[in-house]
Amino acid sequence: MSYCDGKWTPIIMMIVINAATGSVNAMVKKLLDGGLNHMVIATYRLAISTAFLIPIAYFWERKTRPKLTFSILCQLFFSALLGASLTQYFFLLGLSYTSATLACAFMSMVPAVTFIMALIFRIEKLNMKSKAGMAMMVGTLVCIGGALFLTMYKGVPLTTLHHKQAAASSPVNSRKHETKPEKWIIGCVLLFAGSSFFGSWMLVQANINRKYPCQYSSTVILSFFGTIQCALLSLIKSRDITAWILRDKLDVMTVVYAGVVGQGICTVGISWCIKQRGPIFTSIFTPVMLIFASLFDFSILHRDIYIGNVLGSVVVIVGLYVFLWGKIRQMNECAAKLPCQFDEGEEEEECKKGHPVVVPVTP
Repeated sequence: MSYCDGKWTPIIMMIVINAATGSVNAMVKKLLDGGLNHMVIATYRLAISTAFLIPIAYFWERKTRPKLTFSILCQLFFSALLGASLTQYFFLLGLSYTSATLACAFMSMVPAVTFIMALIFRIEKLNMKSKAGMAMMVGTLVCIGGALFLTMYKGVPLTTLHHKQAAASSPVNSRKHETKPEKWIIGCVLLFAGSSFFGSWMLVQANINRKYPCQYSSTVILSFFGTIQCALLSLIKSRDITAWILRDKLDVMTVVYAGVVGQGICTVGISWCIKQRGPIFTSIFTPVMLIFASLFDFSILHRDIYIGNVLGSVVVIVGLYVFLWGKIRQMNECAAKLPCQFDEGEEEEECKKGHPVVVPVTP
């Protein structure tokens, strides 16, 4: 009996990847609380990811890599601006104002946000008369409702005892971790902006994938462009060179971990799982990321977990699953309507059209 066969490997991998992503967000939040510039973190993460993925892209795709034209290079530069630079800018800035749990909840909205963008730009059509179309619309609205709930309502803390223990041991840290309501709302708006840029990137990258279908090579180029763009954004905000110096060993370890695991290994793993099971499958495991982010928030960062966080996150996840159910039903209907001249492999690719195969950035 083998548990690491084709059936279980993607499931185990997605659980590990989402757990790692949740832990990365919590650890990055700790760096932000320490005063480190959020774009410096983004630059280091992308640079480390680029170095990690270069040998993988070279050896795995050297025989299948098509010619890289100037047109594709320009499109990848624009794609990096959306999916790496602007996404990281708004997401990490929003994370600095809120918590890792809330950030992961907004990340869970990305499929629904991408769907809205696709409707706006008429990349995807919606049939409200079908059950699939109705489910996708309801799921999207529920996700948005959950996001508004997270933004506007915190409620009472569910972990008061833990908070009091942390406050007694370090009153200064306790006061520093308390977020003012206005900053909380601003942080939520920034997180939503980051999710929107990431959703927009998925539509742009899906088009590029058809012209340059090399997931790891595309990821390396995107990460490289993103590194340059994030560095420039950081220098525009502040030209203090000392901000780039990581003096604490824990800061160095966190940045390396975020780059290698959060950007590098997770990218490879998600890309492989998408090829094995499709993009819908990878979205199903989002709650794992949310759970681990909450655990790290509570146990390591000593932050309170509010009832508003829990209820809002549950609403977002419910909306996500309703949306995914509708999307799966739509894909099945699409497969059933395809002309018989397509073989099985072509049918699958046709129904997945519009979904990105490359995931260069995990915010």
